[in-house]
Amino acid sequence: MTGKSDDQKLNYHWHLSENDAEVVCTELEFALMRCFEAFGRWQTECLASVSDVGATGPENALLHIVRMNDRAKSIKELARLTNRDDIPNIQYSMRKLVAAGLIEKQGSGRTGVTYQATPEGKKITDDYGAVRKRLLIEQISSLPEFDKRLKEAGQSLNILAGIYEEISRIAATYRR
Repeated sequence: MTGKSDDQKLNYHWHLSENDAEVVCTELEFALMRCFEAFGRWQTECLASVSDVGATGPENALLHIVRMNDRAKSIKELARLTNRDDIPNIQYSMRKLVAAGLIEKQGSGRTGVTYQATPEGKKITDDYGAVRKRLLIEQISSLPEFDKRLKEAGQSLNILAGIYEEISRIAATYRR
């Protein structure tokens, strides 16, 4: 017996990992990818349970962010709040949500365009919130001290997002 933990005994064949610290980082990144995909499916299925609107996870997220604080938001604000820089895709999603009657466009290019939830959008986001509470919040509330762990995870992910943002700028200087 070498005294290694079960995690250390696993044979990690990641091309990205040469030592324990790199394995931990790589496993976190792999978990983030899986969690991102699972979260997108959850958003899509939860929305489908309260509406016939066909929206992707990111479109659903934009709908809820538009609704956040019941204050109209611009494309620039939506991009910043979601840490996205794919403005044309955000604009496409907003057109899709407008066509579905969930948000409305206000203003013009000259005065500035913002988006706000319609009464139907508010109803659907409220219904979504009720399903989310019944399925997700009640599930995680039953786990001891999970709210504390979620808070810590959220703080860690925000720090990690900042690190990834910075190193992506640095990596851009290495382009061929």
